[in-house]
Amino acid sequence: PLPGPGPLHPGRVTDCPLCGEPSAGATARLQHRPFHDCGRCGLLFVDRGELPSAEEERARYATHRNDPADPGYRDFLDRLAAPLAERLPVGAEGLDYGSGPGPTLSAMLTERGFPTTIWDPFFAPDPAPLERRWSFVTCSEVVEHLHRPIDDLTRISGMLRPGGWFGVMTGIVTPEIEAKLPGWWYARDPTHVALYRPRTMTWIAERFGWSIEAVSGTVVLFRAPGATPTP
Repeated sequence: PLPGPGPLHPGRVTDCPLCGEPSAGATARLQHRPFHDCGRCGLLFVDRGELPSAEEERARYATHRNDPADPGYRDFLDRLAAPLAERLPVGAEGLDYGSGPGPTLSAMLTERGFPTTIWDPFFAPDPAPLERRWSFVTCSEVVEHLHRPIDDLTRISGMLRPGGWFGVMTGIVTPEIEAKLPGWWYARDPTHVALYRPRTMTWIAERFGWSIEAVSGTVVLFRAPGATPTP
């Protein structure tokens, strides 16, 4: 596996929060907001001075209308739930990491026979689920909000059982989006502070020794090494 970054340098705000590249990349302007472009892992990220406060984040997330009874929202989440469920062993138990104010993905997977616990730093902060190991972990519309992704990914890696799955859904900077990147709507949200290219996802897989499968332009499935986990 690739090494992770060391401690953030107190005098620099442009160290890549994923791979640790010092003063990473040139500045790109997306939706009138500056992002740094890491030449090592490909992450686009705002510098630390641009990060929203916890209070600003919580206020923004509280406006999200994530209704578990909304068929449209369920269809959206099924882009991750369906391919992940196809690959899980019967009865596998998992964690939805960053479940938000209206947990829905966890309910959908539980309904499919895969009991899913939730954790969220604002809306479900009980640390107990973080102290277990799981057959799968999901992050739906979460990784783009992470201020220092390497820390959360390292935590998730430690929670996966051998052979466990990590499912991610986020707006990925595909070649089609790259061509019109400055005006990309996904960068408009002030809490979207880290944007991932396909090669960023590949770097993550190499860093943690995971296999990787790009299911679509927004869904990536990683798998930890080892035998198929028991539930």
